[in-house]
Amino acid sequence: MAPTDAQRKARNKWLAEKVETLNIRVPKGEKSRIQAHAAACGESTNAFVCRAINEAIQRDKKL
Repeated sequence: MAPTDAQRKARNKWLAEKVETLNIRVPKGEKSRIQAHAAACGESTNAFVCRAINEAIQRDKKL
């Protein structure tokens, strides 16, 4: 079932207020590998990428 206009408007408002978009490019074949790893860990691709970035930032602070 497609979202109603009101649902679409509410979603767009929430997205505009709460999140930012970050596009990344990966070599051919990496997208499916990243998605498969995220799924194997029980998380979305977005959640996995955010976690990986945050872990790298924390690790790099210790250098």
